[in-house]
Amino acid sequence: MDIPSQIKDTSYWSKPRLQVELENDDPLCAKSVKVSGWKVDEQIARVLQKMLPSLSHLQSLQFWQAGLTDPVVTSLVNTASLCSSLRVVSLEGNTLPEHCFHCLLSEDSVLTHLSLRNNRMGDTSARLIGSLLSTTRTSNKNLLSLNLAFNSIGDAGAAHIAQGLRLNRALLFLSLCNNQIGDSGAAHLAAVLGDFALTHDEVVERRKMLLERSQSTSLRVNSDQTPTDQLPLVPSSTSLKEDNKGTSKKKEAPKKEEKPATSKEKSNKKSSDVKAPPSKGGKPGDREKQPSAQEVQSSTALNEQQVESMEMGNPLLDESLQHRDGQLFLPGNTTLASLNLTGNRITERSLPLFLTSVGMQGEDGGLLRLCLQRNSFPPECETYVKIKEVMTLRYQRRNGCEEREEEGQGPLVV
Repeated sequence: MDIPSQIKDTSYWSKPRLQVELENDDPLCAKSVKVSGWKVDEQIARVLQKMLPSLSHLQSLQFWQAGLTDPVVTSLVNTASLCSSLRVVSLEGNTLPEHCFHCLLSEDSVLTHLSLRNNRMGDTSARLIGSLLSTTRTSNKNLLSLNLAFNSIGDAGAAHIAQGLRLNRALLFLSLCNNQIGDSGAAHLAAVLGDFALTHDEVVERRKMLLERSQSTSLRVNSDQTPTDQLPLVPSSTSLKEDNKGTSKKKEAPKKEEKPATSKEKSNKKSSDVKAPPSKGGKPGDREKQPSAQEVQSSTALNEQQVESMEMGNPLLDESLQHRDGQLFLPGNTTLASLNLTGNRITERSLPLFLTSVGMQGEDGGLLRLCLQRNSFPPECETYVKIKEVMTLRYQRRNGCEEREEEGQGPLVV
């Protein structure tokens, strides 16, 4: 069947399909699995739950208009965690009443690309997703691309996504095109691209982390400088023998004048014999209570690992924080390289915010692509033209656009 006939034949597109892409044409190595137009109920989900983990080469899993439900998505999330090579998941054209799409963005998720287009997701789903992009203590460190296009995310949802971008330093590509974002939501997104002031909760969390780091450092110094005379002493074998001889002689002397002991004295003598010998230089049992040098070092190392894992990549401990007007200002998110806001409700009132934030970003990082077409402002808007000029110049400097133009590839245009 040729392509024109396929377009005319609606049954070709509406027919349920299961497409499998093999790696090196090996029938036992499935690289990609795509389910389209096929109702995936709980029974089929159980089959997939048993089958997918056995596909060790599976890298991509896609469900397009598969009638997914919240329990089925939850089952798929659990199954995806068992697929060692799975990095790309696409769930498009599926409406979930309980908004459990965010489960795919858990902190321990290894997914790098996630597409959730056309799922009628609103501000509630955006709030859940934003909370898993980052908080003051946790952050998704693996997700590189997130596609939330063709949903129903408004200003409140955009604000939640922006909140998640404040401390996320992994996400490179974000698409929010064809949603319902206006100037208020755009202002929140623009704010995280430039320098922004820390909130009260973020300042408190930063102080806690600095305190934990200082305590970990002091523990390390103390363990390294522990003198040998503080370690528990172990008596030598010769001293033990001499002590035993001295005590035996002392015990033998009064034996000659020993009188028959009463029952009361016998009981006291038995109880005294049961007592453990006093350790040298302290009360009985002190030697067991004192931690050894090895235990101190192991506990210190454990504390250091916990603090280091918490601090790793946390922008709250960024040394480039600045104090201005009684507030702490953190450099904006310069990891995000592409932001797509095409087809929303943004007017020219919020464009100066994007221009200012982009101007704050240095030459080493920041946006390379900012899409603002088909919004509520004319293409010839002066601020919009300036944004295009800044982005084109930045792209040329960072990616050697002159060489690309010689090959017939122009710069990315917003």
